[in-house]
Amino acid sequence: MSQEHILTLSCPDRVGLVATLARLMERHGCFIASSRTFGDPDTSRFFARLVFQSEGGDDVPAGLKADLEDAAGELSATWGIHMVGQPVKTLLLVSKSDHCANTLLYGARRGELPIEPVGILSNHRTLEEGFSHWSLPFFHVPVTADTKADAEARMFALIEETGAELIVLARYMQVLSNEACTRLAGRCINIHHSFLPSFKGAQPYHQAHARGVKVIGASAHYVTPDLDEGPIIAQATEGVDHTYSPADMIELGRHLEGTALLRAVKAHAEHRIFVNAGKTVVFAR
Repeated sequence: MSQEHILTLSCPDRVGLVATLARLMERHGCFIASSRTFGDPDTSRFFARLVFQSEGGDDVPAGLKADLEDAAGELSATWGIHMVGQPVKTLLLVSKSDHCANTLLYGARRGELPIEPVGILSNHRTLEEGFSHWSLPFFHVPVTADTKADAEARMFALIEETGAELIVLARYMQVLSNEACTRLAGRCINIHHSFLPSFKGAQPYHQAHARGVKVIGASAHYVTPDLDEGPIIAQATEGVDHTYSPADMIELGRHLEGTALLRAVKAHAEHRIFVNAGKTVVFAR
């Protein structure tokens, strides 16, 4: 079987877009293995993700790229072609909790998650020994109010050195500056607890317990300058009842955080996400 590729495309919605893409693929002898499209009536945007194979071999026909470029100009579209299964180089940021990073690293080792971890950056040394069995570079970059700018400069230097394409805040308990969030737009994912209703500040699980919540959960989202308010990619929730202590909720919350973050990183690495006016379109595989 020849190598499969993914075409992603987004543009203003109009009649005939699906037919246009199908004709382009047919013209260059490409077989469409799967197709997902969505036209959002609220934003009048069209989104498409096509998995295709070229009958000429593993490479994408040069003529297809040229025709896509022409079509993109006519349609005011943004597009990209990615190789199916190509691991996305990923830098993980952690503080003192290891459950989210371990979930991602294990998923990558199993082949479930198409990422290539290139290192772990932490503002503490707490987890350095515990992560040693992953045989990844561990970068200790302390952060204080006075050194925050220097720490972020070091982070961006490491992103450049490692070739990281995706940055994951896997329980990294530092708020990135607005400038850093802007530079990382669309390629930095964060995870945080989320409740119905939500509780902010110290000891959120204790607050939730005191209010007798019946559902707890976690949300994974793209990072933006608006703290914890970026476009949501994935969420995981589970019901709780009066028998749950705060410690029980914290334990369950750890599992939910790992699950939501894994789903979000997987969707990003498989090029299934489109940002759409402050929210996301996430296609199924």
